[in-house]
Amino acid sequence: MEPFATNLRRRAEQLGITNAEVARRAGLSDRRYGNYVSGRREPDLSTLVRIAAVLAITVDELVGSISDNGVRTSEEIFQERIASALQALRADDLQRLAIMIEALASTPRSGT
Repeated sequence: MEPFATNLRRRAEQLGITNAEVARRAGLSDRRYGNYVSGRREPDLSTLVRIAAVLAITVDELVGSISDNGVRTSEEIFQERIASALQALRADDLQRLAIMIEALASTPRSGT
């Protein structure tokens, strides 16, 4: 499942997060996740779904059954990074974050 291991590394890099952080967010040990990243082992379905959620990507894209060769804008990449990070937050953190994002969104911008 070499495309899977490659896709794990590439996606974490795109999101700017380490393998250790992906493992933590997915509730896996560093060693177990390292086996997936190195291609030594393959996850079961429920683990695969958790990893895909953490990486804000579909299971199909992660395992390489469909490829996403589309060029992403910097805004899209930032949105994907945010979506990935949201998976790790608790309800009280999400509430604070929503307030901050709403404040940013309502702030008038010059030149836009």
